[in-house]
Amino acid sequence: MRKVLVLFLIPLGFAACSGGDSGTTPAATTDSASAPAVSLPYQAAYSSDFVPGKETDVATVLNSYKYWETNDMKSMRDVFGDSVRMELSGGYVFDNKLDSFIAISAKYRDSLSKVELTFYAWTPNHSVDKNEDWVNVWYKEVDTYKTGKMDSVEYEDDNLLKKGKIVYVSSHVKKFKK
Repeated sequence: MRKVLVLFLIPLGFAACSGGDSGTTPAATTDSASAPAVSLPYQAAYSSDFVPGKETDVATVLNSYKYWETNDMKSMRDVFGDSVRMELSGGYVFDNKLDSFIAISAKYRDSLSKVELTFYAWTPNHSVDKNEDWVNVWYKEVDTYKTGKMDSVEYEDDNLLKKGKIVYVSSHVKKFKK
């Protein structure tokens, strides 16, 4: 856990240190149109044309996690679309209607007595060429099962929103060593 935080803090430390005291940022003083083109060894198959997304999308996504944490399946319905596709890191894919998603989620959540989430970071992104809104989140989840067993996992999830509702989640996991 500390190693992860150090990895986040080191770049922030370098970014916080500036050689000058002019109060301007490189982005404010550099015209990106005049910056030299960089030759990349690959071309993105999906998109590489992203701009910052909407904070309202971040709120929608973070609320979905809060509803999971507090076992509020009724409110969870409000943040997901009529159909949901979820691809989990273990290979399980759910692709069905919201009612089925809520039923399966509620059944699994009922096996847990407690869920604790700690968010490391999130970023909203808008794909210009695809006209799609994404929110990426990095977090740790600690589950306590009703049997007393505990499990800790770190995730990176990619959430796709359409019309302000989550319709797709791709979840990537890093399990802790025992």
